[in-house]
Amino acid sequence: MQQGSNTSEAEIRLMGLILAQSALVGLAIGLFDAKVWLYSEDAMLNGFTYAMAAFFVQGIAYYFFKMFFEQNMQERVRIQNLERERQDRYRSMQYQFDNRRADMELRMQEAQLEAELRWMESNPGKMPPSWGVPGGAPSIIEREENKLISNPPKHSADIKAPVNLGVNTDEEEIPLKKDGTPDKRYKND
Repeated sequence: MQQGSNTSEAEIRLMGLILAQSALVGLAIGLFDAKVWLYSEDAMLNGFTYAMAAFFVQGIAYYFFKMFFEQNMQERVRIQNLERERQDRYRSMQYQFDNRRADMELRMQEAQLEAELRWMESNPGKMPPSWGVPGGAPSIIEREENKLISNPPKHSADIKAPVNLGVNTDEEEIPLKKDGTPDKRYKND
């Protein structure tokens, strides 16, 4: 894709050059035809004069182009190149940082597994503390839960009385009607 873009840019520049030269040669011919420039009856001298006029006009146009436009364009290209280099460096640094972080995480996991293997070798037949032994180190699941909730809420309510959810097990209580008055149809004897 980059090659096609460079080719089309080169074609556009070439067409611009041809257009500019055609306009400048036309200007030189106009000057010569208006007899503003040196004019003679000799065809050879007129051809030479025409060539000088075309060269002069193109030279002046080239000078103005170099003086006013090219320096500005080169400055823009330089700024774009600096910006591209800065973005490439930033991307490279970010990639290196991500690789270093991944390597560090792998080393940490490897060290944890090595410590667990050493513990298992020194305590054969026992379950490692990281697997959730009661009274031991927190299990893997507990560690993951603690990562998710750093301060889990604690409930300290100390209610000993049962909550009535609509079922009466107490025989001395009288059921209530819908309006809230005692229903004496079912009297307990």
